[in-house]
Amino acid sequence: MRITARGWALTIALTLAGCAATPPSVGPAPHVEPAPVAARVIGPPATLPGFAPTADAHEAFCRACPAIARRQDRSGLTVPADWQAACADTQTPTSEFFDRHFIAVRLGDGKGLATGYFEPEITGSLTPVPGGQAIYRLPPDLLDIDLGAFAADLAGRRIRGRFDGKTLIPYYSRAEIENGVLAGRHLELAWANDPVDLFFLQIQGSGRLRLGDGQLWRIGYAGQNGHPYTAIGRLLRERGQLEKAGMAEIRAWLAENPAEGRALMRENASWIFFRRLPDSKDGPIGALGVPLIAEANAAVDLARIPPGAPLFATLEVEGQPWRRLLVAADTGGAIRGANRIDIFWGHGDRAARIAGALAAPVNLTVLLPRLAAERLSGQEP
Repeated sequence: MRITARGWALTIALTLAGCAATPPSVGPAPHVEPAPVAARVIGPPATLPGFAPTADAHEAFCRACPAIARRQDRSGLTVPADWQAACADTQTPTSEFFDRHFIAVRLGDGKGLATGYFEPEITGSLTPVPGGQAIYRLPPDLLDIDLGAFAADLAGRRIRGRFDGKTLIPYYSRAEIENGVLAGRHLELAWANDPVDLFFLQIQGSGRLRLGDGQLWRIGYAGQNGHPYTAIGRLLRERGQLEKAGMAEIRAWLAENPAEGRALMRENASWIFFRRLPDSKDGPIGALGVPLIAEANAAVDLARIPPGAPLFATLEVEGQPWRRLLVAADTGGAIRGANRIDIFWGHGDRAARIAGALAAPVNLTVLLPRLAAERLSGQEP
């Protein structure tokens, strides 16, 4: 029997899993590229109500340009050549730049969900602390396998795990790591004084570590253990333990129920590994490899939105209308769908307050380069 390229890739995956009869349960379920979303050309960005691009949004787009040139647009909406004119333009002022190079496009009905994230600061130590939790570097035995390397139709599908003899098995879970399975391997980057602080820092993906001697380290995402992310706020709501499950409410519940809280956090088997980042006045490094800018960058589903695409978002923040041009420069495991965004709010008390509470309906418009929009217009019925 002739085995296709895709068949070889699946055969390899099954072999690594010990010749199981079904695909291995290693890390999250393989990501399947979604069906295309209907796209409709709206017109020049200036025609959007409230459109007023900021200098920060302009800067965020310029920072994204090197990544745009080297990354494949999995959404299929653009090709690298579409972006060349905008990325080469260093003279046009912000007030004219986006109208000159982009056309507004709506994906589906443009209605979606906006949440927020921020860069938290937690206290820690370079030596173990009673009741603390180690912050680990990326372990060398954590394997991240791109199945797309074996077959083009598996692009975007990954499995993570570790070898146990001849078998690829799931990597250690949160519970196993907290119980010390990685201890003694010289993987400790530092220690967090409070395990709950570390839990929420892992949700954000990056943050600042305030050490006892006054040093302030910036640490960022280095990898993930491959287990699916489980939102503990959703679990608390489903179980009737919290009606509102923003970050403040969840933290209060965890403080009031320490034993149950520890067990609850372990239901999120996902674990984030960190690395130390260079000191900078900018935000953390996003998925495009460039520093994020508060209220100018957002995490998106890069299977739906082109990397580096400007996005005009209209929503309410703390009860007030909020309209902003954002640039897609990050992604996240819980960010799925064409009109799903996670806005980066920076650091500090205000950022923590807004990001922790935000879960708002959003109207989203994507700005595509003119060449891409012209192709799209030709495809519209």
